[in-house]
Amino acid sequence: MLVRYFAAARAAAGVEEEHYGLPEGSTLDALIEAMLAVERAEPPAGTPPLARIISRSSFLRNEVAVRDRLAALGAEDVVDVLPPFAGG
Repeated sequence: MLVRYFAAARAAAGVEEEHYGLPEGSTLDALIEAMLAVERAEPPAGTPPLARIISRSSFLRNEVAVRDRLAALGAEDVVDVLPPFAGG
């Protein structure tokens, strides 16, 4: 699975995207757990930790909103992490 981070999530993760080798049928919750298990550098000053950002984020799977965190993901899925955005 490819995870793409946007805005504050990108800053907190320290990367734009990462690949995860979770098995076919893993859930979004399992993917989030794997994302949070990665050892990361401290985020830049003023950026909350990734766990806090993820707790408030929306997710897209292959460009479609995911609301059910127990839904099965495919090994080739692309998951976008979209933190809340200010403004328009």
